[in-house]
Amino acid sequence: MGAVSTPVVENTRLTAADRCDRCGAQAHLRVRLASGGTLLFCAHHARAHAEKIKEVAVRLEGDTSLLS
Repeated sequence: MGAVSTPVVENTRLTAADRCDRCGAQAHLRVRLASGGTLLFCAHHARAHAEKIKEVAVRLEGDTSLLS
C-alpha cells in the first residue's frame, strides 16, 4: 500500500488569538521570513519597525497599510 499524503492548508487570516511577538497585543501583521520563520506584529510595532520589515519580509499577511 502506498503512502498517504494530506495537503496542508495554511490559514493566513489573523485572528484575535494571534499576538504580537514583541508585546503580546493583538497582531495585525504577519511577516514571513526567507528562513521559513514568521513574526507577528501589533499595529504599533509594525509601524515602528516598518523599514526593517520591508527589508526582510518574503511575504506579508494582514494589514500591510501599517507599513506605509
